[in-house]
Amino acid sequence: MTVPEDTSAAPPAAGAAAGGSPGKAPAPRAGGARTRRHPLARFLLRRVLIAILLAWGITLVTFVLTNLVPGDPAAANLGQRALGDPAIVAQWRQEHGLDKPLPQQYLLHLGGLLSGDLGTSQQSHRPVSQDLAETVPATLELAGAAILVSLVLGVAFGVVAALRRDRLSDHLLRVLSLIGISVPTFWLALVAFYVFFYRLQLTPGSGRIDPGLTAPPPVTGLATVDSALAGQWDVFASAVGHLLTPALVLALYTIGLLTRFTRSAVLEVLGQDYVRAARAKGLPGRVILFRYVLRSALVPIITVAGLAFGSLLSGTVLVEAIFAWPGVGQYAYKSATTLDLPAVMGVGLVVGGVYLVINLIVDVLYGVIDPRVRLQ
Repeated sequence: MTVPEDTSAAPPAAGAAAGGSPGKAPAPRAGGARTRRHPLARFLLRRVLIAILLAWGITLVTFVLTNLVPGDPAAANLGQRALGDPAIVAQWRQEHGLDKPLPQQYLLHLGGLLSGDLGTSQQSHRPVSQDLAETVPATLELAGAAILVSLVLGVAFGVVAALRRDRLSDHLLRVLSLIGISVPTFWLALVAFYVFFYRLQLTPGSGRIDPGLTAPPPVTGLATVDSALAGQWDVFASAVGHLLTPALVLALYTIGLLTRFTRSAVLEVLGQDYVRAARAKGLPGRVILFRYVLRSALVPIITVAGLAFGSLLSGTVLVEAIFAWPGVGQYAYKSATTLDLPAVMGVGLVVGGVYLVINLIVDVLYGVIDPRVRLQ
């Protein structure tokens, strides 16, 4: 919507004051374009500085909460015979830095993070960064497919429900969205695995690809992308088949959430004066929907989509366990059961970092879509 400028208090043009033609406007100054870019630059700078501060807070909160977990890491990792020998226990604590005070442990942990060292896993005896490099791409592939399906279906269903308000299709979509929000994800995963794989044998089993196939050369860590890059189309078809069921299970909740939020946002925009004015001017409904309605409704939709992606990434533990998906969820579960503190902190940092990046992207999109956000 174009808002007319308030010229009641504007000073007279330079040409008019000098006796020239009042219709001539003063020539724009050379630095005008640079000045107009300053609000967006300041907006981005503020968001980056806030993101750095939050990143430090994530490291502190992750370290404190991990060390507040009840239990003894030595008892969880050493056998009964080793626990009976105080010398072995003391040596194990010294090797893993658990004999030092907590503030010193945090400083050592923070120094390792700045150098890219997340520590060594107590269960795999490998660097935590190496374990996460193998498990995080699998979870990103699963969560990315789920959020992509959720955005397409959720936004489409929400727009249809808003345009057909109080009709049969609207009531049906609202009921389906309520079901999607209410059904527990782990129960749906169990039902989907039992029905579609065990009973009907319509979908492949657990894992990312069929056991008899050769995994593609790792480039991105995403089985679908790597197999397509390598030209292994049989592996690509198998990877898509294995990805389909868990992604749809994860997406059901987000589809219901986005459907309801999109419907509310579109209905709010449809009642605005500029939308009624566009209709009165005779603009096609497609132009009104995409140019005016959806663009104005994108801000709350982007907010929900960003939070939903973070929730999908951090909430795949049970789904990955049911479908034997080798992602960060299974790694986090095994690390928590063995009190593998470096691995648990590494997973917490990854999840917190993903939320941080998503919030930063959402903030930037706010400023791009709505200029009022970056000017305030």
